[in-house]
Amino acid sequence: MRVGSWKKSLFLAALVLVAKLGHFQRWEGFQEKPMSKQNMNATLSFLIQRYNNVSNDTYSFQIEKLLRTQMQLTTGVEYMITVKISRTTCKRQNMKNHSCPLQSKKKLKKSLICDFLIYTVPWMNYYQLWNNSCQEG
Repeated sequence: MRVGSWKKSLFLAALVLVAKLGHFQRWEGFQEKPMSKQNMNATLSFLIQRYNNVSNDTYSFQIEKLLRTQMQLTTGVEYMITVKISRTTCKRQNMKNHSCPLQSKKKLKKSLICDFLIYTVPWMNYYQLWNNSCQEG
């Protein structure tokens, strides 16, 4: 059995056990709850990396400001995150550099307000982007 499938099987077994013991909590819809710093950093890093991977822009974007986070507990954690992202001076091929300055040239400046719906099982380092939409900001 592969290590990844072993972890998933263990997670599912633990989830069933907790549910049978009556300790499974499900919130009603999304709630404004702060993320832990560790979950926030990993989740934001995941979402901007996914955005840059599928973007057709020549330059990479980075998160300029976190505007809103909502979460819902399910079999993992679902986050609805609203961020302002802005174009950097780094080209997408050179995305290894995480400290790219924002564009200062007027013609190249671009900011977007984006909503992301992310499903994560943070204790397994599992992330999945379910939906995202962006508009000029």
